[in-house]
Amino acid sequence: MKLDRDEQTVSGAETASALWFEAPEICRIRQEELPSVGENQVLIRNLYSGISRGTEALIFKGQVPESEFDRMRGPHMEGSFPFPVKYGYAAVGEVEDGPRDLIGRNVFALHPHQGRFVLPADQVTPLPDALPPRRAVLAANMETALNITWDAGIQPGDRVAVFGAGVVGALVAYLSSRIVGTETVLIDQDPIRQSLAADLDIPFVEAGSLEGEFDVLVNATASGAALANAIDHAGLEARIVEASWYGDRQVSVPLGGAFHSRRLSLVSSQVGGIPSSRRARWSYRRRMTKALELLLDGRLDRLISGETTFSELPDAYARILSTPGTLCHRIRY
Repeated sequence: MKLDRDEQTVSGAETASALWFEAPEICRIRQEELPSVGENQVLIRNLYSGISRGTEALIFKGQVPESEFDRMRGPHMEGSFPFPVKYGYAAVGEVEDGPRDLIGRNVFALHPHQGRFVLPADQVTPLPDALPPRRAVLAANMETALNITWDAGIQPGDRVAVFGAGVVGALVAYLSSRIVGTETVLIDQDPIRQSLAADLDIPFVEAGSLEGEFDVLVNATASGAALANAIDHAGLEARIVEASWYGDRQVSVPLGGAFHSRRLSLVSSQVGGIPSSRRARWSYRRRMTKALELLLDGRLDRLISGETTFSELPDAYARILSTPGTLCHRIRY
């Protein structure tokens, strides 16, 4: 079997290159031995992976609180928090070996940044034929946005405010705006994000300029100020969904004033659990399959803000995370 340029054989064993976070704001590529492909397993050659900026920035900086070490373990993560860890969950690759019906198929997998890897066949999801692999790196973000939309309980005709025009916030607004009769607005403090909203056909409001009351409000900013703004604009018995993850940071929530008299609901959303209203019918696999189908709109390419080759990633990683305009950054293998 032909090996990629960044792979080699050591004592007859094939190896693959993987990105590891070794210390605060330090990452390196390591060579790892690949296990042999067993029954009902697949060998995947990675084509692309995506950097999930919010979560990976917290891990890169060592800001995962000790109380969340177990819950924050990603699928197929290696090492342990805070360091060293191999992390990531947006890999798109081609099946090189495994069950006959999967060989040659492009698939999505929740796997760290790595050139080639072996997984159980039931832990990869084939891409729809019409979905380009380069866009499929958004699948984990779309899965999160779908779960948030479920948790928000958005109904036809609702007025919906989504705070944060990052990848997840933009995808939540995208899904919400396509529910018949909804009036959805996307809010961000960066006026440059107005062009992103326009490309997705979503009305945009700069933070601090929002007016009116809303039925559903979603905070995807990891900002306490945005959460407070959401509470201020929540109508009677409105639902506020906190979709951010703050790591080890503490946030003040304004529960005084009219919070109780307006009978507001403040709920969390986290992709690790399917909402109870759907749990009896929806498996994680069904949810991921639907997330991939929801990416068929070519306008969603707008959410990929840059691309870096895998070999350059250790030197570029900190810059990618710190660049204000970064949305989903794609890694090419």
